[in-house]
Amino acid sequence: MKVTSIEIHSSEGAGQALESNNRPAEGKKEPVSWEEIDGENTILLRRTLRSCQSIRYPGHIVIMGDVNPGAEVVAGGNIIVMGNLRGVAHAGAGGYEGALVAAFRLNPSQLRIANHFTRAPDGNYPEPQQPEIARVSGGTLIIENYHSGSSKLFNL
Repeated sequence: MKVTSIEIHSSEGAGQALESNNRPAEGKKEPVSWEEIDGENTILLRRTLRSCQSIRYPGHIVIMGDVNPGAEVVAGGNIIVMGNLRGVAHAGAGGYEGALVAAFRLNPSQLRIANHFTRAPDGNYPEPQQPEIARVSGGTLIIENYHSGSSKLFNL
């Protein structure tokens, strides 16, 4: 897995660009078009994103932690959260409708894939009891339970 750099922004100004070894990045990378995204263009983030923090990356983003309400994740490719996703997620930000969002607990305040979007329903709704995947199918953003061994969803 090739890890380049990411930027974590905070409204308080505490965000900085980080390299894979958590040292400040020396320069910004050029944006990658969605046609160039493959399994090699993936960033792994081992932390929880808190309110007012955002991460933007031109490839795929894997988060080992939670995305709290008020946090934002924007990826040119897929977003996978190994935890609770309760903030804003935008996969396929460059217009790639083949992107997906997966999380152990998928409860985003807003969910976008390419130019399709949805938000959390008003009122109380049941917590998901298993991991879920959001993807675009037939021009509609759908959310479904993740079934192990279903490799048709992960065409990287």
